[in-house]
Amino acid sequence: MSASDPSPNSQDAPKGELALRTLAMPADTNPSGDIFGGWVMAQMDIAGGISAWNRADGRVATVAVDGFTFHRPIYVGDVVCCYTDIVHVGKTSIQVLVSAWVLRGRRPENRIKVTEGTFSFVAIDTEGKKRDVPPLDNL
Repeated sequence: MSASDPSPNSQDAPKGELALRTLAMPADTNPSGDIFGGWVMAQMDIAGGISAWNRADGRVATVAVDGFTFHRPIYVGDVVCCYTDIVHVGKTSIQVLVSAWVLRGRRPENRIKVTEGTFSFVAIDTEGKKRDVPPLDNL
């Protein structure tokens, strides 16, 4: 990537709240030295689950991931920041837009959007059965 080839949305600020921040480590790489996409998706699922749990006021389960797009690779040493924005709340479900940004060289001015996707969660009870998401005024 050259200076004339900025990352997608590099001028945009992340939307939503910071739900997770972690460091990409050597154990998370593929043979080429890039961070595995599956590891990134897992971090994003955790971040989305945290936000969905808070909104559902309890246990949730991931039921779908849509529109997942990788813009740039993640490297060892990048600080991975996952931001969440709840985009829809249904009777038993919550959709969360999760975007992953990295701090390349651990510097805030080197923030790059690397991927995003919409995660769908369903609120569940202690037995794993669907339950209603409470209205905001009950939280």
